[in-house]
Amino acid sequence: MSYETLLYQVADGVATITLNRPAAFNSLSPAAEQELSQALGECRAPAVRAVVLTGSGRAFCAGADVKEFSQAQGTQGKLEFAAYVREYAHRLHRDIVLPLAALAKPTVAAVNGVAAGAGIGLALACDLRIAAEDARFVMAYSNIGATGDASTTYLLPRLIGQGRTMELYLLNEPLDAPKALRWGLVNQVVAPAELVKRAQEVAAKLAQGPTAAYGRMRALLSASWQSSLETHLGSEAHAIGDMAATHDFEEGIRAFAEKRAPRFTGD
Repeated sequence: MSYETLLYQVADGVATITLNRPAAFNSLSPAAEQELSQALGECRAPAVRAVVLTGSGRAFCAGADVKEFSQAQGTQGKLEFAAYVREYAHRLHRDIVLPLAALAKPTVAAVNGVAAGAGIGLALACDLRIAAEDARFVMAYSNIGATGDASTTYLLPRLIGQGRTMELYLLNEPLDAPKALRWGLVNQVVAPAELVKRAQEVAAKLAQGPTAAYGRMRALLSASWQSSLETHLGSEAHAIGDMAATHDFEEGIRAFAEKRAPRFTGD
């Protein structure tokens, strides 16, 4: 499938999605939303065993395309415009954030330049975040009198704490990559020229791993926030039992017994 707002390629089991609206800082226009949703759908193919999400130019993703909001505001009444923004958020969550967060294979955000607003949400929805040394995270919402969306009010406090999340929102000051690493927002920081290469190296390693187990582990961790310990222990037992029926679990046990590296297939 060809795209106009992003680049999509698959190599060695790794799908790399590059948001490609550099002049608009890779902001999410309706067309960009639709194409990103389609690309995430392609990532569900068995041939894809890990995903890298990044941006072209000077930004990872600047969030919503505020120019689109401005144009809509100029042609609609207050209630109609409110409905327009609400539908935008619902669509973003339904078609992008939730599918990205629920993708049953590991995902790596390669954060180049600015990640703002919903752009932070895209990074949060990935399993791992690798940032370039010049990357910056800006909540941006308070600049336009908005509240957070794209999972930022849910995932960000769970990652860095409510106090730091409120600091980012209220003060709206950029968080640089080294501080983001200290806060636990990102897993690694690398030189800008090495960013995509490093993210693809990590994803390539993950693509050789037990894909089904990775996906089930992600689901367990997500569900843990809503479960009691007793309920969640039941989920753990059920999940590991299911994994015991997979080829990769069988291969892992055999490789351990034979003192060799496992050869996982993702099944």
